[in-house]
Amino acid sequence: MTTATALLSLLCDQASARGVFSKVELLADRVRCHAKDCPEPAWYEVAQVGDELWVRFATADRWLSESIETDLMHFGDPLEELVEEELAELGWHGKAPTVKHFRDEAKLYTFENPIPRAEATYQLATVIQFLFAYEAAFRALGDVGGGDKD
Repeated sequence: MTTATALLSLLCDQASARGVFSKVELLADRVRCHAKDCPEPAWYEVAQVGDELWVRFATADRWLSESIETDLMHFGDPLEELVEEELAELGWHGKAPTVKHFRDEAKLYTFENPIPRAEATYQLATVIQFLFAYEAAFRALGDVGGGDKD
């Protein structure tokens, strides 16, 4: 088992234990965590891309993506700041990398950034912090957390 494979396996266990996802899957090169209470299919991933790990939120639903964008414009907070605040709550200190937002070849609306690593290795704690920071930040945006419950 490679280091990345072992790390993803441990991450899968941690994500399942936390109870904030509707389903957690360990795939060949990623851990996919399905958004809980989201009205449309959406998921969080930590994926191995080459020798890097990336954290992402993705959905095929255009309206869900637009609901996130609308909240970001309405509140005026950059997504990086929201993720950085969640990271700080989880004990990580540092500046969050720039979050890319795009529609990929598979027509998925994707928000992602690379996970920083110490030296040449990834620390499980950092990977966990980025996954849960993404979950907390996106759950509060648009309809991801189930929409307006008022």
